[in-house]
Amino acid sequence: MKDIVVVKFGGSCVASPDLARWVRAVEKARIPVVIVPGGGPFANTVRRYQQRIGYDDEAAHEMAILAMEQFGCALASIGTRMVRAGTTEAIFAALSDGKIPVWMPRDMVLADPAIPKDWCVTSDSLAAWLAGRLEGARLCLVKQIDVPDSATVDALVGAHLVDECFARLLEPVTPVYFAGPADLASAGLRLEEGEVPGQCVAGQPAAVPALAG
Repeated sequence: MKDIVVVKFGGSCVASPDLARWVRAVEKARIPVVIVPGGGPFANTVRRYQQRIGYDDEAAHEMAILAMEQFGCALASIGTRMVRAGTTEAIFAALSDGKIPVWMPRDMVLADPAIPKDWCVTSDSLAAWLAGRLEGARLCLVKQIDVPDSATVDALVGAHLVDECFARLLEPVTPVYFAGPADLASAGLRLEEGEVPGQCVAGQPAAVPALAG
């Protein structure tokens, strides 16, 4: 299946009053959409207690991935089309059934030894990694901040809006879009029309036909 849009909900969306509106906007999509949940306050708890308890970075890495799954469980609960999916097979099965898979990343991520097991990798990089494994996928990062029209991936890394491993795990052919609060009002319509919310910060923007029906 081609023309997939991977929509990554930043962890800051957890506490945002706009979360439900973003969920409704995504569920209007007539193109295949895969949700990647951020870690948000769940991952922050892992980081906060690491020094106190003394677990190593590898343990913290796995715990932070499980934090993503916690937010994912919440999204699947509040969405009407959203279902959990932990493998590419489950993702494609959900898409074929007209559902929106919410990625449960633990098993896939821990199975890849090329992914660093420390804090240099966050959910943004893992979203880029997943998009690279879904042929022709575009990546949309939903965050609680708007960026200038001139924004680039390097600028996002420099501003700490994405982590330092993002560019390394991002496939060069994967278009990246950045969507902030200013993009929310039009997000549902854009997804209905086969477009991606936000502005393109890497790759060439291109609309695709919406699904019939």
